Amino acid sequence: MNRYTGKIALITGSSSGIGRGIALALAGEGADVVINHLSDGGRAEETAQAIRGLGRRALVVGADVARREEVAELFSAALDAFGRVDVVVANAAFSIRELTVDAAWENVEAVVGVAQFGVYHTCQMAAQQMIRQQQAGRPGGKILVTGSILAQIPFPTSGAYNMAKAAVNHFARTLAAELLPQRINVNIINPGWIDTPGERRYTSDAEIAEAAGRMPWGRMGTPEDIGKAAAFLCSEDADYITGTALTVDGGYLLGMRLA
Repeated sequence: MNRYTGKIALITGSSSGIGRGIALALAGEGADVVINHLSDGGRAEETAQAIRGLGRRALVVGADVARREEVAELFSAALDAFGRVDVVVANAAFSIRELTVDAAWENVEAVVGVAQFGVYHTCQMAAQQMIRQQQAGRPGGKILVTGSILAQIPFPTSGAYNMAKAAVNHFARTLAAELLPQRINVNIINPGWIDTPGERRYTSDAEIAEAAGRMPWGRMGTPEDIGKAAAFLCSEDADYITGTALTVDGGYLLGMRLA
């Protein structure tokens, strides 16, 4: 399929992990992609090279999504390079795991700054740009928020992150309602336990292998799994879907037991 031929996608936090999986999925179907990273320019360039290897254009832009002015610069760079954005994925996230009673306030602010306010900045500026493009005669765009099943599961040591993910789920539905007149789709993906470089900050290879065997689907999720789901939700095949949260967790929530 080539559902994204001629489309421009901007994906925050896309140098690795889930963001990279989404970027490659969209590029594999024809999209040119703006790759955003915070501090890992080398890995971001590797992702860009992979996209170019698919015959698509890629732009690497460093920006801290917690800083509103840097998100504005990210969009400005994308528009300077490509002239528009058709798909925006607010994917960047950050987590510091500690019990709430022990949490340092600066850590809480850092987590919420990226995982909640970064999503707000990205989605607001995406909506503003897509409305401007509509006024110039282009069709409505697609906005996707990467949430988490931790919006529903009160996972200990993850209070600030859980709070942020619950908030962005409700925010995305609110934005979807506000953008109904413009027919700009806003949806959410809530991944389950995904094997990413970020997850491996807290989990060893042995623990990953052991956990995979306990998963209802018999394996952990991959960035490619999320990329495939994102490629659907951001495509014209999902034109009649907005304000919806899609859980992609291999049955993790279904497999939970009280005892």
